[in-house]
Amino acid sequence: MERQPNTIDVEEIQSLIPHRYPMLLIDRVVDFEPGQWLHAIKNVTVNEPVFTGHFPGYSIFPGVMILESLAQATGVLGFKSTEGRNEGEMYLFASIDNAKFKRPVVPGDTMHLHVEFLKERRGMWKFYGEARVNDKVVCSADLMCARRER
Repeated sequence: MERQPNTIDVEEIQSLIPHRYPMLLIDRVVDFEPGQWLHAIKNVTVNEPVFTGHFPGYSIFPGVMILESLAQATGVLGFKSTEGRNEGEMYLFASIDNAKFKRPVVPGDTMHLHVEFLKERRGMWKFYGEARVNDKVVCSADLMCARRER
């Protein structure tokens, strides 16, 4: 029997992480395995507010927003890997290492966000993440997040 993907729509994403427009940077989770990995997508559109000031005339999705997209994907994976999210609880972006940017992301691109859980220690979760467009890596990084009460 073929495995059915575990999908998450935007409403459930918003129940797991506190981000809202214009800072919600995940449109849908395509599939995930709790405690292991997650694949989400972000459709980059020209009408996003960031493009009015991030290189007018040469629209490039900011690298920091790509990293934030990956961080949000780690938060969703974290909450889906544990007992869920308690009211007032969130994942905080704690650190980033080895960030590499390979090519620009532009309006019309669909970023495929792939995050992999590596380890947890004292409330700190370590992940590896890649953003891909057309099966080519545009960004990769090691990310750490902390689960905390507000």
